[in-house]
Amino acid sequence: MSYVANSSDILHKTFLSCHDIKFLKLEMNKKHCCLDSYKFLHLSLHEQYIKYCKPMKYKASTPNERASKGNASENPSFKYFQIPGICTETFWIIERVLDGDSLIVKEEFGKDTKEIRLYGLDAPEVHLSRKMREDEAKSRIPAGLLLQYGLMSLDYVLQIAPPGTRITILTERKNQLDFWLRQLAYVILPSGECLNELLIANGWAKASHSYYCSMNAEYQSLNFHAKLNKNGIYLHTNIF
Repeated sequence: MSYVANSSDILHKTFLSCHDIKFLKLEMNKKHCCLDSYKFLHLSLHEQYIKYCKPMKYKASTPNERASKGNASENPSFKYFQIPGICTETFWIIERVLDGDSLIVKEEFGKDTKEIRLYGLDAPEVHLSRKMREDEAKSRIPAGLLLQYGLMSLDYVLQIAPPGTRITILTERKNQLDFWLRQLAYVILPSGECLNELLIANGWAKASHSYYCSMNAEYQSLNFHAKLNKNGIYLHTNIF
């Protein structure tokens, strides 16, 4: 003989807590369980709970883990702020774009200006110079063609970060200046993207160890994929 168990049977014949009783009754109603009274009443509390109440299974995560995952997905530049010893400067504006890897910036609420050299990359020159001659010798590409590549890189920067763009400047404390005493930096755009990363990933500059930074390994990987996919300048040449 069988019947549908109810909460009073459970109350009198077992030692379930009030919370367990409500939960057990809810689960049985969901399943429309018809239970054999003898077998049910001789089940232990543990067996009843396991058999009819199937506990929820979930992957726990700490608040810090959730915050990190959320920030990383919402803000593509989150990883740059996590670099040890990073220095952050806010309220700066691009005043002039010199070429694909150098900017003149000014304070938004002040009068100071300075030249910024982007970390971890090198873009072709936009005027004839000593470096242009060096690049011509290394790449065996005529200076006139390298100049055209440089102008293409410059045009890309002007499209995504024209003068007047508000930026955040990030500089590694252990590696702040280049040989010419220009400040080295990651430039974070209003979109949250990093200008350095965009230039390399889209093939408008190449990754370079000449301006070392903590992101060099990742930039080399981005450069490899840009060349593989023939992005930007790599559509015309494999080296520059």
